[in-house]
Amino acid sequence: MPAELRVNFHRDLKVIEDRVMRLFALVAEGLAAATDAFLSGDREAARAVVVRDKEIDTLYREIEGLVQHQFALQSPMAGDLRFLITVLRLVPELERSHDLAEHIAQAAARGIARELSPRMRGLVEEMGRVGHEMWREAADAFAEHNSDIHEHLDERDDEMNSLHTSLNAEIGSGALSLPVAMEMVLIARFYERLGDHAVNVAHRVRYLVLGEL
Repeated sequence: MPAELRVNFHRDLKVIEDRVMRLFALVAEGLAAATDAFLSGDREAARAVVVRDKEIDTLYREIEGLVQHQFALQSPMAGDLRFLITVLRLVPELERSHDLAEHIAQAAARGIARELSPRMRGLVEEMGRVGHEMWREAADAFAEHNSDIHEHLDERDDEMNSLHTSLNAEIGSGALSLPVAMEMVLIARFYERLGDHAVNVAHRVRYLVLGEL
């Protein structure tokens, strides 16, 4: 590849990377905001998370278009090829993860948190904290090309799964009305899936750096 084309190519890769990092930030911020909105019943804060999802969708489409453009123009090799493949695999995880945060935020408008016991509220708050930390760590791993973070995030995911089990046990105690209990089962699942997606991202980063999952 001629020198000028290579300079332009790597400039375009940096643009893609910056947009992916923006997606990471939006997911982590969205999860934290959704948890706060849910527990406080703040409808305005919940609406802000929903509105932010439009930016997520726009970025998702832009990134996919930019990557496809590079494949059409260039013949990327080795690390550059792995980067583009990783991005194509990452952005759906990011988009789906913010969808889950959006679902949590939407429950704020229905005032579900008012019916929760202090124990349940504490578990939701803890799941939100762990999930937010996992996503911040996943973002750092992508930015720093840290292939070892997957082991740490696997451990954090075990913590999330334990919280999920504890929350489901509280939901199953019969203290909640059936409609609220059913919705809380979904919310607990959304947090658990957010942890899973963060782990998936870490494994994608491992592929980016080492060429293996």
